[in-house]
Amino acid sequence: MTGIASLVNGTETDALSVYDRGLHYGDGVFETIAIRQGHLRHWDRHMQRLRDGARRLGFDPLPDIALIAAEAERLAEPHERAVLKIIVTRGVADRGYAPPVPTRPNRVLVVSPWPTHNPDYRSGGVTVRVCTTRLGRNSQLAGIKHLNRLEQVMARGEWGAEFAEGLMLDDRDRIIEGTMSNLFCVHGAVLVTPALLDCGVAGVMREVVMELAQAQGHTVREQEITRDTLATADEVFLTNSLIGIWPVKQIDDQSYDIGKITRALQTAVSD
Repeated sequence: MTGIASLVNGTETDALSVYDRGLHYGDGVFETIAIRQGHLRHWDRHMQRLRDGARRLGFDPLPDIALIAAEAERLAEPHERAVLKIIVTRGVADRGYAPPVPTRPNRVLVVSPWPTHNPDYRSGGVTVRVCTTRLGRNSQLAGIKHLNRLEQVMARGEWGAEFAEGLMLDDRDRIIEGTMSNLFCVHGAVLVTPALLDCGVAGVMREVVMELAQAQGHTVREQEITRDTLATADEVFLTNSLIGIWPVKQIDDQSYDIGKITRALQTAVSD
């Protein structure tokens, strides 16, 4: 994969030490941020999650957000539309799982072109499948965006271009999220989204949509979601920081209408 530009600890390079713990153990966190007209969208929310993830992994000291911000703004400023990925690892250390004290983090910032998703996904909706790959449950890691994405890699390998996204379940048959997105179901005027107590990523756009829905007068609930919840939904949609909101028109053999609530939230997210 090639990007437009990259910085490693503030230096223009695409090289990282082979001894980095992010490479050896997935020991780190990351954020994927939309760049629009040189602006980093939802920056504060992304940095709050980055710091929270690093804190929960036991990074000491925590990442220097002011330093990351200066580098991110430098990279983002020339671009009308692009993607910034920020990776913070625990850094280089001797062999073994024991985390080094103090942490000497490495920070990697990469700007890449805007993804070439089908433009009809936003207007006409997407077709989704339910994956056979399951998410492991670990409440210590639930919600954060850590570097180990092997479950998502395996799930995404289950299909080609025939689906836009795949939904992932845990070992109790609860629907948790998409491989790259969060899930919402609409029942009347109530929006429900999976409670991420044991696994899954608490997406920034998920948080934004929950707040916007409440501002529009809807009830929003985080709860257990099963296939029955999907079967009785009036509307279903997916969210992440790059796609915004994709309406779902079909999951496996079940079809859905693209309703007024999804459309109103799409407009609010764009605004």
